[in-house]
Amino acid sequence: MPIELNPQEREAATHSLKQYFADEMDGELSDLRARLLLDYLLKEIVPLGYNRGVQDAEEFFRKRLEDLPATCFEPPFTYWQSKRKR
Repeated sequence: MPIELNPQEREAATHSLKQYFADEMDGELSDLRARLLLDYLLKEIVPLGYNRGVQDAEEFFRKRLEDLPATCFEPPFTYWQSKRKR
């Protein structure tokens, strides 16, 4: 699934790339170059982070599902047992 940004996100990311190049690389990026770089990053690099996030989420939920029977169990037919204790 390709990562797509809405217009506001795209504008903010373009501005951020331009700022990064100006501050850290001592260079200027035009709007066109910043957008092309952003498109490249979204297509080539960002999927690595996305896939890692999906793997981490899967691992998180698998661990929780393994504990599900222990954490989400209520014994049945306890009415009379609790009645006798009173």
